[in-house]
This record gives sequence, structure tokens and C-alpha cells, in this order.
Amino acid sequence: MNKTQTMTVLRVVILSVLSILIAVSGMGQANKDLGPNILFITLDDMNDWISVFDKNNPIKTPQIEKLAAKGIFFSRAYCSSSACNPSRASVMTGTRPHKTGVYGNSSDWRSALSEIKTIQRYFKENGYFVCGSGKIFHHHNDWAFHDNASFHEYLMMSINEPYPEQKLNGLDWYGSRNTDWGPWPDDIRKTADYRTMEYAVQKLQQDFDQPFFLNVGIYKPHSPFFAPSHFFDLYPKEEIQMPELLTTDKNDLPEGAKDLLKPTDWFWEGMIKALKENPNAYRDYVRSYQACASFADEMIGKIIDALDKSRYRDNTIIVLWSDHGFHLGEKEHFEKFALWEKTTHIPFIVVVPGLTKAHTTINKPVDMTTIFPTLAELCGLPKPDYVDGFSLVPLLKDQNVKIPPALMTYMKGNHAVRSERWRYIQYDDGTEELYDHETDPNEWFNIASKPEFKKIIDELKKYIPIENADQVSDL
Repeated sequence: MNKTQTMTVLRVVILSVLSILIAVSGMGQANKDLGPNILFITLDDMNDWISVFDKNNPIKTPQIEKLAAKGIFFSRAYCSSSACNPSRASVMTGTRPHKTGVYGNSSDWRSALSEIKTIQRYFKENGYFVCGSGKIFHHHNDWAFHDNASFHEYLMMSINEPYPEQKLNGLDWYGSRNTDWGPWPDDIRKTADYRTMEYAVQKLQQDFDQPFFLNVGIYKPHSPFFAPSHFFDLYPKEEIQMPELLTTDKNDLPEGAKDLLKPTDWFWEGMIKALKENPNAYRDYVRSYQACASFADEMIGKIIDALDKSRYRDNTIIVLWSDHGFHLGEKEHFEKFALWEKTTHIPFIVVVPGLTKAHTTINKPVDMTTIFPTLAELCGLPKPDYVDGFSLVPLLKDQNVKIPPALMTYMKGNHAVRSERWRYIQYDDGTEELYDHETDPNEWFNIASKPEFKKIIDELKKYIPIENADQVSDL
């Protein structure tokens, strides 16, 4: 081969290598030019006792704190409804429960809202590749509420852990197999949330030729309160911080509250009985919830780390929210299914590259009907007519923007309104609760009957729905 031929070959090789490099570097750029991606993270039962709300809170969630530091943390964010199914159906469709009649965990939301497109399907039909794993829709009756039309791809798997042969807490009579807690399993890779995390990490390492909408549904800290043992090591038994309880807390509850709580009274009553068998049962229960919350936090951290290492980090909107809060004995109540602060107050984080400023906190109360219209506006899509909520984009740009208080609903005719200072609850029978969060953050003292607060109630009552849809049929 002469010198001329050699130079020609070298030019061909160099051009080929350059072409490959340009193509590879352009893969991420092509996605970037098409529009913002969305990383949509849903938690289950995560309450406000985590450290992202207050560094002194006992449940340490450093990864959620890191995520909050990237953008905007809403310190007063609230679920639309304090049960999995109505809350998730409300977020995914942008509708309010009192208008749809989707009130309970068995309410057949998909049949009732058959003409309404979920946020996932809306983005799918507007050029997005929509995929996901974990618990996004309520996992009723073996995924009966999952909406296949909303996704191009979805990792279907059993949400609940592989159960131990016998209940870990030894309380076979107490509730169901889900009324259990303790270190389990021995290998984190066996858990659904680990597989959900792995799916998300793998997706963030792939190449996309269109913007993506990646759904991640972390199941913990939902019961059963199982987590690998090293998460329990974060909370030594002798150092467990327990919820503050007031023995007379339920004395001033109206009849409407008592009626709403009747289906779940067995849970607290069961714990009182369990304490006779095991004096540490309550402490172990709380410790296990804390361990599960830290497990969920670690999974989130791994997903965000994968995004930060990917070509999509500068062009991906991140939304993190929980479907509702969770009681750990406050007001002698476990679980959710109520309208108090502990039941409805949730973590909510929004990160929008180029718009949101790092280390920002917004204290105005917002509810989760805002997610659908906010993401639509951020991605240049019109808000569908059926969406009840409003976009938070003006508030993301200017915290002085006025917005209405947050509205929560649980079962027909029961509503709560949360302003920056007050929580007002009106039940289906007309009875009421009012709490002043400046002087009573634990909501120990119901002041609704005091005449000096009538004007406050009258103002908050303006936001209580007058008409309430009948509950849709159960599946």
C-alpha cells in the first residue's frame, strides 16, 4: 500500500469513528430537543414524620432531602383523598372524588371514568414513551385497576413481598397477613421495590428517540412493614421515638368523625390487645414503619443517582408525591381513612430544570389535583376539559401568587379544607372540626364549637363542595 492509499484509508477510518461518536452523542441530544422527560415517583403511605419536613423528625430520609434540595419542596401538600384508590385515581385523571364518586379502595374507577384519559395516556397520545413499574394505580384484585391503555410498557409483578411462612409478629389473630411487621426478607433483591428501582435505573440507561414519561411506584412504607434487617439497624430499639399521644384526644370528636372511623377502630383496639401479649408490640410496629420508610428512601436515592449519571439529567422534570399520609396511633388511630393532618399531609417535590431554583420551599397548601395540569403546562400541552385542578406553574415562578386552600375528601360528603393556618373538617352529617395549627399542630383541640371562630369557619366553608356524587359501584 502506497502513501496515498494509506492516507485514504486513514481518512475513512477517522470519518467512520467521528460518525459513530456524533451519532452516540446525538442520541441524548435528540431526546433533549424533543421536549422535557418526566420522572414520576409515587410513594405509598409516607407521612410527614420524615426528615425532609424537619431535620429533627425521627425518620431519616436523606435521599428525599437531597431530591428536595434540587428544586421545590411543598411543606404543606395534601392528598386528594386519604385512601389509595381514590387518591391515585384523582391524581391520574385530574378529577376530584366528590365529582366522580370514586371514594373507596374498591370503587371501580376505570369503569366509572371510562371516557377520561389518565395523565399517562394523555402524554402517550402526545408523543411520549410511557413506561413504568411498581404501584401506580391501586393494586386491587390482582391489578384489576391497572390501565393498560396508559402505557407502552409496564413491569407487572406482585406488589406484596414474598411472605414469611408465619407472621413475624406472632399475632396470627390480628388483622390479615398484611398486619405484620419485622425484618424481612434476607435478600433485598427479593423485594418488589428493589425490582421497581432496578427497572427505573435500566430505563434511564437506555436511548430514547422520543421524550419519556417514566412511572415509578414505590410500595413502602405500606404494610406489611417488612424491610431487610439493615434498615432496622438505623433505629435501635432503645432509641425509638414514639408519637405524641393525648389520652383525651378523642373526647371532642363529633359524631361524623366517629362514624367515619368505625370501620378501622379494630386496628387500634387490636393493638391494645396485642400489648397484653407483647409489651413491645406498639414500639415494634412504629420501628418497623420507620425502617420501611428508610428502605423506600434508599430506593429513591438509587433512581435519582441513575438520572444524574444519565444524559437526561438536564432535561427531566421530577415529581415525587405520596398517595396519602399515615397514622401511627395519633388520635388512637392507625392507617389512613380519615381527614386529619397526619392522614393527609404528604411529601411533594417538583424539580424542573431551568425553572425551579434549588433549596426552595413553598408553604402554601396545595393538593394533588394540581399534578396533571402542572405537568401538562410544563410540557406545552393544553389542560384537558375534565381536569378539575389548576396548574402550579405560576406559583413555581412566583410564590406570591394567590391560590385556593387545599381540599381533601374521604367517602361521600366528608371534606377537609387546609389553609396556611387552619384545618376545617365538615362531615356528611354536618358536624365539624376546626384546628389552629399555629397553637395546636397536633390537632388535639377541636375548637369548631367556639363562637369566636365562626367567621373563620364561614370563610373556609366556602370551599366545601355542596354537591357530592354517589359512590360508584365496587369491583
